[in-house]
Amino acid sequence: MQYLLMIYRSEAELGTMSAADRKNMTAEYGVFTQSIIQSGNFKAGDGLQPTSTATTVRVRDGKTLTTDGPFAETREQLGGYYLVEAKDLNAALEIAARIPGAKTGSVEVRPVMIYD
Repeated sequence: MQYLLMIYRSEAELGTMSAADRKNMTAEYGVFTQSIIQSGNFKAGDGLQPTSTATTVRVRDGKTLTTDGPFAETREQLGGYYLVEAKDLNAALEIAARIPGAKTGSVEVRPVMIYD
């Protein structure tokens, strides 16, 4: 079964990281990503640009409305994701717990819908 692991973090805290801390974080993500590629769990994944680059789209009464930024103001923002293959939710949770961002932010784990 596939699971989407959504990584939430504080963009404000990320912005205050030193260059050395950013380099270390990038290296941690590289090691983690390589481990799930080698184990066969990896399907897709990427980091996201800051929420300041986001545009929210809504269609109301047949009209498309766009708003700069994310839908809601929150303490943590969606910063990236992994799409993984895991045998069950427990296996997906174990993978999510190894994501470096889980140490300072949160990782939402959600099964991908299966259509027949």
